[in-house]
Amino acid sequence: MKRKDPENAEKTLTKLGSAGTEYPFDYDPSVLETFENKHTGNDYFVKFNCPEFTSLCPITGQPDFATIYISYIPGRKMVESKSLKLYLFSFRNHGAFHEDCVNIIMKDLIKLMKPKYIEVWGKFLPRGGISIDPYCNYGKPATEYEDMASFRLANHDVYPERVDNR
Repeated sequence: MKRKDPENAEKTLTKLGSAGTEYPFDYDPSVLETFENKHTGNDYFVKFNCPEFTSLCPITGQPDFATIYISYIPGRKMVESKSLKLYLFSFRNHGAFHEDCVNIIMKDLIKLMKPKYIEVWGKFLPRGGISIDPYCNYGKPATEYEDMASFRLANHDVYPERVDNR
């Protein structure tokens, strides 16, 4: 499937629809692909709920399981969802603390898409009786989205969820 990027150059989405999908065995941001946002005049959120995220503790090598929430207001580019799935899968054998995982994901997506605003929230299952839910965000500097990021960071957990099944 071919799409045109904002500069009108041809770009092939190589992951979407591919029957021969290869899964990366370690962290690999190169699998991420984008496509053109056809609604650049509108501000809107795109939200991904990723309930099967796994990574490894960098000290013990034990697996960590989480739901990763990614919400962003696109600029000119958007992330293609199958490539995002493969990217998140690439953390499967990657050793990183929970806080590192969400920040790495956010920074890679900023580099890839240059969104107006993005936030990444990891809700990790407990190990040793403690669950860790790191949250990070970014708003494009010197814009209303930078102010939005500051506000949402300060207020992101004002209404925490009831946790009765983790």
